[in-house]
Amino acid sequence: MPVPKAELHLHIEGTLEPELAFALAARNGVDLPYADTDALREAYRFQDLQSFLNLYYELMAVLRTERDFEDLADAYLARAAAQGVRHAEIFFDPQAHTARGVGMGTVVEGLWRALGRSEEKHGVSTRLIMCFLRDESAESALATLDAAKPHLDRITGVGLDSAEVGHPPAKFREVYEAAAALGLRRVAHAGEEGPPEYITEALDVLGVERVDHGLRCVEDPELVARLVRDRIPLTLCPLSNVRLRAVDTLAGHPLPAMLDAGLLCTVNSDDPAYFGGYAGDNFDAVRDTLGLGPERLRELARNSFLAAFLDDDEDRRSRYLAEVEAYAFP
Repeated sequence: MPVPKAELHLHIEGTLEPELAFALAARNGVDLPYADTDALREAYRFQDLQSFLNLYYELMAVLRTERDFEDLADAYLARAAAQGVRHAEIFFDPQAHTARGVGMGTVVEGLWRALGRSEEKHGVSTRLIMCFLRDESAESALATLDAAKPHLDRITGVGLDSAEVGHPPAKFREVYEAAAALGLRRVAHAGEEGPPEYITEALDVLGVERVDHGLRCVEDPELVARLVRDRIPLTLCPLSNVRLRAVDTLAGHPLPAMLDAGLLCTVNSDDPAYFGGYAGDNFDAVRDTLGLGPERLRELARNSFLAAFLDDDEDRRSRYLAEVEAYAFP
């Protein structure tokens, strides 16, 4: 069994494997412009974030009903559990669904049909984080938060994702203030494609408690010192970084230096169906390519539970941390 870990940076729409995409397309009468699963898998070769996003949004057309979202989440949870994930904080993108006529309730309740039984079925506890699309308007984000209000018993926090450059965090100040007033936890993608200044802005303007990616913080020593001092977690996604050219090669990934600097780094899969690996695959990749030994891997696993939104269940966090400390690496 792999080391126990939490996954904190996972887009549920990004877990849509080609086989499930074709199955849902057949169920819903959707024509996909690919001959078969092999042709679709071949399309999962990206030059940059935008080329990935184009395919990502195109394939969402197969997600129509509560059952579709349930099947999507259940398939992810089964894979994650097999790779040692004990707790998953799952992002979803409601605007990408409401824009094509799929209601907020269909998305949230469909996902919850899988998440609500995940611990019993898969041994994985879950949280749900609603992301705003940063290339949509601030007004659209506010409307999305408003539409989510009947479902807040299912939603732990809010996030910010999609194309980063040209869409600074401050654009979403108002919706993050409203989310905070509702008691929602706050995270945001920053410093993947965008500059280190976006990370600072996410902290200062949006009040985020965790930075998704945050890779480019290494360009700003003062920012690194602040992140270390304030113990702000970073949810890194190594295989994603390579596939989207945030780093040229995995061997050149700054993760070891970031750990050496004292940053609270975690390793996650982002959009695993598209980027070549789930959480355990990312752990294996950094072990094999970056030469991280057992204690560094244990540190990453420990960090994932320390960074998780488990403040309402500290006993659970303690149990998970005890599992990490007791784990015997092969």
